[in-house]
Amino acid sequence: MTTLAELGPRICIMGPSNSGKSTLAVAIARQRQLPAIHLDQLFHLPHSNWQPRPEADFLQLHDAAIQQPHWVMEGNYSRALPQRLQRATGFILLDLPTPTSLYRYFRRTWFEHARHGALAGNKDSVKWEMLHHIGVVTPRNRRSYAALFDSIELPKLRLGNPRELEAFYRAEALQR
Repeated sequence: MTTLAELGPRICIMGPSNSGKSTLAVAIARQRQLPAIHLDQLFHLPHSNWQPRPEADFLQLHDAAIQQPHWVMEGNYSRALPQRLQRATGFILLDLPTPTSLYRYFRRTWFEHARHGALAGNKDSVKWEMLHHIGVVTPRNRRSYAALFDSIELPKLRLGNPRELEAFYRAEALQR
């Protein structure tokens, strides 16, 4: 298994919604003393109900963030992926099963009032659009995630189920 040290000082984390990207990014950031960058926070306006920023504003924030010398960045946003991967020194793909993501979505909206990667001033709630995204859109995206993972020539790590994710947390002494 690729180690955290092998992933370098600029780590890109991708995967389905509610797979644990934000929590992992914060754990790595804490362990390695890197800034954690949550792309949802750059894409959406704070104190809104997930209202997107203008595209040019998001891309400007994204491109400024990747120019930092050190970071762990989580989120997908494929339109900004080429420049992100060009700067990244390591890549992690979380590929947890759809039922796990659905469970985590309900848990976070119903019980976790303060969570990593949340929008400032926003309270999560169950939304039909997100259920559709997790249950219908994401399973179709898995092939593209797998192809992307195979094509990346950076040090990389694929965690495909909760057991593998938990083993990585233990092996690297990461704390949630």
